Amino acid sequence: MERSGSEPALPGFRFHPTEEELLDFYLKRVALGKKLNFDIIGTLNLYRHDPWELPGLAKIGEREWYFFVPRDRKSGNGGRPNRTTERGFWKATGSDRPIRSTAEPRRLIGLKKTLVFYEGRAPRGTKTDWVMNEYRLPDAPASNTAVPPKVYMVYIYKEAMQRNVKLNALFKQVSVAIEEAINAI
Repeated sequence: MERSGSEPALPGFRFHPTEEELLDFYLKRVALGKKLNFDIIGTLNLYRHDPWELPGLAKIGEREWYFFVPRDRKSGNGGRPNRTTERGFWKATGSDRPIRSTAEPRRLIGLKKTLVFYEGRAPRGTKTDWVMNEYRLPDAPASNTAVPPKVYMVYIYKEAMQRNVKLNALFKQVSVAIEEAINAI
């Protein structure tokens, strides 16, 4: 997939969906085979690329990137996902966390897993600043014969970039406060 070379032609457009929007709108529609009105999230076999290649493959985003990712298992029908790339691997930092609807708190809309990229081979890799939140729809109830979705969505960012953005915002607030204090004198 190649980057189109330009951001969407919508001045001021920012893509900052909530987790509920990611799961209940974007991922659910794609999993059901429905088209999205805007082509802003591409589908990518994520594990064929190291994380530093991903910004150039995303349709939008300067500091954070979104992709639909087809499920890839270590063995054909196995349960363990394959999360290795050419130069490293994504390691989960914990277990799946449930995401519930804000309007209907009892309704489970999906699951979120946070992973960190390690350069090298497991288990001796070197931790990097690349972080991925993996979102998937909940498994179908046992009584339902529906096939579980074969796609999930990821949100990827470099932790150092996120820290810098927060620090820059804080610096700007402090600068404005100092300037206001000086002007008040």
